[in-house]
Amino acid sequence: MSNTALLERPVTAPVRVVSPADAAADLPAVRSPRGFALYVGIDEIKAASAGVSLPVLVDALRRTLAELAPTAETHATVALAPQSAGGRDLDVVRLALHEPGAIARANAAVEEEKDEESGVVVDISRKRVLLDGESASFTYKEFELLQYLVLREGRTIERSELVSALWQASSDEEAPGERTIDVHVRRLRAKLGRHEDIVRTVRGVGYRFDRHADVSIRYGHGTPSPDRF
Repeated sequence: MSNTALLERPVTAPVRVVSPADAAADLPAVRSPRGFALYVGIDEIKAASAGVSLPVLVDALRRTLAELAPTAETHATVALAPQSAGGRDLDVVRLALHEPGAIARANAAVEEEKDEESGVVVDISRKRVLLDGESASFTYKEFELLQYLVLREGRTIERSELVSALWQASSDEEAPGERTIDVHVRRLRAKLGRHEDIVRTVRGVGYRFDRHADVSIRYGHGTPSPDRF
């Protein structure tokens, strides 16, 4: 019996030529940073007061980037907005350049305004009260009184506590007597109009805020700022 092994030519599998496009298609969809946008909030007047101009600032940033990363490509654009546009310069710039986060916040603000068209909105963050979409002409002390009750919703607040909390801390204003609180509450209710019963009297004790279905409280968005790395 022969022990000679039969050596056969190895069979090679056909080689598949893969183009770069096919190779990229086979890879999982992974998102990776390709650059960044730096939004600068400053107008020509503020730049001039600092002794520079917008072109000078752009040129300085480009030269700094060229020193740190010579192969980086740059593109600068100026955000144009009406001179009457309010708010922070940086927010105006981000919205004018269609930054997604700024657009999302602007759309949320529009929806919020729609919700404010009817009923009562006590806006703690902006120190204002809206009645059926219109700003109510509350004095500072009237808003403080309403805010104190709102922040303690459902709890009866004694007149003595209102005097202590809202007047005794003020050195420039004489604290009223407890019964004078009733006068302030009557004025507050008069400005609330048909919604006056959200400030309820608890006979012999004090006052309480009762929220109705058409009452909204705005405490502020509390959205983390994306401006800080």
